[in-house]
Amino acid sequence: MRLLFSLLLLVANTLHAQTERKLETLLLMPEPKAMRSSYSIVPAGAKQTVLTPYRESTVSPGGIEPYSQASFAKLGLSVETFAERAKTAADKRLTQMQPELKKGEDGRIAYAVYRGESSLFPTLLIAPSLPKIYEELFGKEIWVAMPDRHALYVFPARPEILQEFTGDLAERYAEDAFAASCEVFSLKAGEEPKVVATFAAGE
Repeated sequence: MRLLFSLLLLVANTLHAQTERKLETLLLMPEPKAMRSSYSIVPAGAKQTVLTPYRESTVSPGGIEPYSQASFAKLGLSVETFAERAKTAADKRLTQMQPELKKGEDGRIAYAVYRGESSLFPTLLIAPSLPKIYEELFGKEIWVAMPDRHALYVFPARPEILQEFTGDLAERYAEDAFAASCEVFSLKAGEEPKVVATFAAGE
């Protein structure tokens, strides 16, 4: 009886280990420049945002943590190599996430949003496939905003549409303890993200 119980416990532990998701180690997280580390990257045109190497953590309150100098050194990667691998990881993550498509008053799709409890949504900014996904819907250029770690908004590159949401985006950025960016990024296939606007008052 005791042997049977031990076998069942072993099987249960094995199944749990197989189904438990592996923690992400290649995250390039948009965050306010005040949070920058020695490994942070400044995106083109950015004045308020940096991209910092992060990893998922089981002990951090937010579920993610930036790499310390010692932990990053253990990776044996340059910042540039980390960023390239983070893009590939973000692309893979993008395929596993479904956006909400929001219609405007005219009945057409006005914007898309990825959101939820996960803190990883802003990392989709660097996914190379993101502009390709929305090319047919919004055109070759899209604008992306991520005021906090729990959402990423995708807009067509049209100032009048983005203007409708400026107040809400600014409020989310200002009130969230884990703000991501107060800037709006332009994305085009084959190009690096670049900042084209800000929605934070006084910036």
